[in-house]
Amino acid sequence: MHTIISKIQYTFFLAVFAIAANLSAATIEYKEIDDKFIESDVVRLDEKKGLSIETKAGDFAFKPYILVQTTGNYNYYDDEGLNLADQDRVANIGFAIPNAIIGFSGRAFKIVTFNVAMNAAKSGANLLQQAWFDIHANDALRIRVGKFKVPFAQGYLCTLGETMFPSLPLSLTTTANLNMSLNATNPTVGLGFDLGVQLHGIVKDKFQYQLGVFNGNGGSLVANKTTSDDHKGLPSLLYAARMAFMPLGVMPTHQGIPSDIENNKLLFGLSANYNVEAEDESANDFRFGVEASWLFHRLFLSGEFYYLRMNWTRRMQQTQDFSLIGGYAQAGYFVTPKFQPALRYDFFNRNGLDKKGYLNAPAMALNYYFVKCNLKLQLMYQYMGRYGHETQLDRDNDDTGLATHTGMALLQFTF
Repeated sequence: MHTIISKIQYTFFLAVFAIAANLSAATIEYKEIDDKFIESDVVRLDEKKGLSIETKAGDFAFKPYILVQTTGNYNYYDDEGLNLADQDRVANIGFAIPNAIIGFSGRAFKIVTFNVAMNAAKSGANLLQQAWFDIHANDALRIRVGKFKVPFAQGYLCTLGETMFPSLPLSLTTTANLNMSLNATNPTVGLGFDLGVQLHGIVKDKFQYQLGVFNGNGGSLVANKTTSDDHKGLPSLLYAARMAFMPLGVMPTHQGIPSDIENNKLLFGLSANYNVEAEDESANDFRFGVEASWLFHRLFLSGEFYYLRMNWTRRMQQTQDFSLIGGYAQAGYFVTPKFQPALRYDFFNRNGLDKKGYLNAPAMALNYYFVKCNLKLQLMYQYMGRYGHETQLDRDNDDTGLATHTGMALLQFTF
């Protein structure tokens, strides 16, 4: 693994120097990027000022970018699962760097776009945050290959540095609680980045589709899958699809930014995926999601509902499958062009549909944008509640590892 990471780092920096050296006839300017295909899952690059390199003919372009986030964290827990010596119930406090990303995006031969980003705050295979190239015959027909986001869950599909809350909803990131002796099989609803190939496009600026095949094991950089025992001949991969209808034109990938407070866009989406022999070959995971979002001038509204079903493989010898649901709704409004308060309600029945009770996590955020220097300050408070459990033991087990009260301050810089 260390050899693979070293090769990635060497290739990354070699590519930067090679592009800079070969573009001797290029113009280097501090300007706005106006190419909609020069894109990233970190921050929006279209209409974003910064350093860019472009040939005079316009057939090659190169745009470096960075995103650095630093957080201050405070977490108060119930006493379940804590060391009895920790009487104050406070843990996991202090400072952290969730993301420190340096990357570049660009265009080549007028039909190929590319993006590579390294995240120094991660380790192992996740050090390579994304690496892909995209071939587009036209807006309606594009092919993307490499490491990028699986088309599922709007919370993940939004650009990382342009969300209303400094952390994703618990319902996307918290592992399922199976109450079985299957320690390696606890999935999350959210999928994030993965390696694969995707056919996608936007038809008439109103219909978006994404059809992809992925490894299904997250950030791993190697091909190590087999074929399914239950589904003869079917490779043990993740098969994903997403469709979205945007009646007012293409929906931006941000959740409200100061430079886009006069827009009016609406989105309705459906997504589904099937991960064959997921979680160490123990289950065939099916996910289904419904999403909606509305950007109306200074107001941003969005919500999602998702369903996860784990169909156990024959080797597990389990008679009953495991299913759960979750979702959230959130709203943000720019009181001034720089100040955006936001509210979110998040719910998740972590114990599955066969058990009573669910987690609910209301949260509020205050966002302030220092627009002339690309700084963003986010303050968030989240309460994690439990409701409707049949026994006290079920209630106690449901929040294992989760803080009852969470406070976070995030300061972000992008370029």
